[in-house]
Amino acid sequence: MNNSTGTHIDMEALASSVAVLQSNIDHFFLLVMGCLVFFMQCGFAFLEAGSVRSKNTTNILIKNLLDVSIGAVAYYAVGYAFSFGPGNIFIGYKYFFMIDMPTSLYSHWFFQFVFAATATTIVSGAMAERTEFAAYFVYSCIITGFVYPVVTHWAWSGEGWLTEGPPNETLQYWDFAGSGVVHVVGGAAGFVGAAIIGPRIGRFVNGKPVEIPGHTVPLSALGGFILMFGFFAFNGGSQASISQSGDGVVVALAIINTTLSGCIAAIVSLVLKRSLKVQSWSLLATINGALTGMVAICAGCNVMEPWGAAITGLVSGFTYIGWSKLVLYLRVDDPLDAVAVHLGGGLWGVCSVTLFAKDVGVVYQFNEQSWKQFGWNAVGGFAIMSWTMVVAAIMFGLLHLFKCLRVSEEIELKGLDVAKHKEPAYPSMAYGDGWGLDSPLANGNGVVYVRDVDTEMKDVSKTPIGNSVTSNSNSFTANETTTGVDNPAYQDNVDVSSLPL
Repeated sequence: MNNSTGTHIDMEALASSVAVLQSNIDHFFLLVMGCLVFFMQCGFAFLEAGSVRSKNTTNILIKNLLDVSIGAVAYYAVGYAFSFGPGNIFIGYKYFFMIDMPTSLYSHWFFQFVFAATATTIVSGAMAERTEFAAYFVYSCIITGFVYPVVTHWAWSGEGWLTEGPPNETLQYWDFAGSGVVHVVGGAAGFVGAAIIGPRIGRFVNGKPVEIPGHTVPLSALGGFILMFGFFAFNGGSQASISQSGDGVVVALAIINTTLSGCIAAIVSLVLKRSLKVQSWSLLATINGALTGMVAICAGCNVMEPWGAAITGLVSGFTYIGWSKLVLYLRVDDPLDAVAVHLGGGLWGVCSVTLFAKDVGVVYQFNEQSWKQFGWNAVGGFAIMSWTMVVAAIMFGLLHLFKCLRVSEEIELKGLDVAKHKEPAYPSMAYGDGWGLDSPLANGNGVVYVRDVDTEMKDVSKTPIGNSVTSNSNSFTANETTTGVDNPAYQDNVDVSSLPL
């Protein structure tokens, strides 16, 4: 009798220990995956910095930093409460400032916060190089703290109207990792913001688009690789647990499908870009194509077979190229092609999951129920896009009305780094090895020198760009003799005391 009782007690203790271990493993899984998703902010920063001109690099980098800074405060104060707090079918209204929130939700809070920050980052790329810094504070706070959380509550809280489905129907909105919830929100807000703020100076001439290249393709490529890496955690981590039976298989499937969709979309985008008027193998189009494929597979990466992910990626390549051309046709200036990647890819993803979901998708069943599911997801995608666009139009419209949205023409032409931050990303005074001259200010110490064929040293740091500098034997222009000085961002000795910050 005593042995039986002791064994029973030991089994209870063992079961309790296993339950604690499982819970801790799940928390750890969410936190690690959340940290990897957070690293995507670095990818966005590099991709955006490389895609803008050098004179606006510091500006775009600090905006990426503020995505998480402002986003964390907004999500802590109201965002999580609106998203996952108990409420009604539209919005939650508990857990403001984490008050009364169970500690068991802390890891969930962090994972959802990095998703919210991602949605906001998308907007900064679409509106790069001409947005007032103060306006960024406003829309970053509103998107992270209100627009995105409402959509999250609809789709992921368990009590939102998209989750409950239409009356008398067994339908739910399918969106595993946020093709609609995250990417359609970011892409739609970016489209409205870019449309209201208007194109950069010189982007369209006589109604025709003029290419304004970014200043460093390698930095953009590095950012693209980091984002692709982050998508494995973005999609795989959305399982939210790893301790239950079948969790590992779902996570592995999600990561494999993400890989296939992204890689196939990259190849398709590369070939399509080559076959068009450009007639070149475009690295940037390949990167954006890969990202579009990974955005599209978010919704169904956990339920598709790999061949379904491959088809999703194939269509994603066409989706990216088509949306990119559509945005240009509408005369909307999007320096990052963020609208094509996230809005276009997100909408396709919301539809693709209902087509290729294993055993229940349209391709498998082709019956009334499967088409109803397709329709409900389409309703969800349209509702998310419409909600975001309406709120964004009000927000950006008011900022534009009060002249708080766009910088002045002078600042836009000279660059935001010096005017707004007094921290040029590539200060001309910092370049040079400092050797070979007697002056303590030479080569990287404050004065820009060049040596002509007669070994005469010329100080050209004060020479206006394009003006002639004459030596004993030859003449040249200032922008031919100083490192990068043909770009206004390198004129960091300009007096900006009179420019508004």
